[in-house]
Amino acid sequence: MIERRTVFKAVVAAGAATLVAACSGTTDGKAFPLGGSGDNGGSPVPPVAKLTATPAAGAKDAGVRDPVVVKVTEGKLTEVKVANEGGGAIKGELSGDGTSWTSSEPLGYGKTYTYAAKALGTDQRPAELKGSFTTISPAKQLRATLNPADRAEVGVAMPISVKFPNGAPKDRVAVEKALKVKTSSNVEGAWGWLSATQVDWRPKEYWPANTTVEVEANLYGVDLGDGAFGKSDVSTKFTVGRNQVVKVHTPDHVMKVYRGGAEAASYPCSNGLDSDVNRNTPNGTFIIMSKEPTAVFDNARYGYTNVNKKWACRFSNHGEYIHENQDNAAAIGKTNNSHGCVNLLDADAKSYFDSAMVGDPVEVTGSQLPSPTASDVKDWFYDWPTWKTLSAVK
Repeated sequence: MIERRTVFKAVVAAGAATLVAACSGTTDGKAFPLGGSGDNGGSPVPPVAKLTATPAAGAKDAGVRDPVVVKVTEGKLTEVKVANEGGGAIKGELSGDGTSWTSSEPLGYGKTYTYAAKALGTDQRPAELKGSFTTISPAKQLRATLNPADRAEVGVAMPISVKFPNGAPKDRVAVEKALKVKTSSNVEGAWGWLSATQVDWRPKEYWPANTTVEVEANLYGVDLGDGAFGKSDVSTKFTVGRNQVVKVHTPDHVMKVYRGGAEAASYPCSNGLDSDVNRNTPNGTFIIMSKEPTAVFDNARYGYTNVNKKWACRFSNHGEYIHENQDNAAAIGKTNNSHGCVNLLDADAKSYFDSAMVGDPVEVTGSQLPSPTASDVKDWFYDWPTWKTLSAVK
């Protein structure tokens, strides 16, 4: 009885693969069983089992995500050995019918791997296959980062952002095909490139409250163009919290907070100076980017430095915050005179700060200043049809 098993150990082999019968001799590279010369005038009779491997022996630049596969016809595998340069075993599985073995882990860049396999043919004669191959050695490896962070809880406007801090991938289609988004409820969304080094996924509408989101960026081994390959895979799992939306119509001098679609709070505010467009609070749908109990504000252009304010929630890379400005109490609720921020009274700022979450939308209307498109957090400045055009996959 043949025991089906998969054995892993280092194999020393070089050159082209060879297919031989166990316990046999060879003449001119042909295999034949010892003690027999065949039926056709003394020519050796090879075993009927035929073994093949992918990558083939001697292969160069094999893909690191492509599995090593060993197959046999007219027989069943009895042993498969695959090893890296250090002799470490490569994990794999034998098929139920014993005719194939497939590796189950990625390979390393620029490495040499050896394999040896044995099979027993339907003629009850053994056969063997040996060989080695090398994997691709990238000219450059591009690292990816993924946001939100694992186990984060975020607001309903939070985008998923993949960035490449050490270089721009040329093949954007390959990048997008390596990205997967899985949600606990049905959510329509799409990827869009905001720059050469950043691709974001956002839902068509705000996320449904309490959605669980899993993201996989399976970029390791992916050819990103111009000799660059993905450095590693990254993933995250986060949750979307309650639905809270801030709305500011700048001429009204009021900041309203909606929770689950119903008005939950209304705070008097002072927004950017109306008479100077450059100081307006810009229009657009922003998100809360950070929460800072205390923040220092500097703007040499307008003559102030080291101004300390409390309960600061940043909502734009253009420099806008929602924050306390008790020193401007006389204008709050009456006049817009800030440098673009939304000023609140101290108690109101603290109340809002405690309720806010990174990723909450902040919708600003009524201003003369358009959205600051130079920002890298501008996902909601686009309507849905336009957003979809930012995808590389058509």
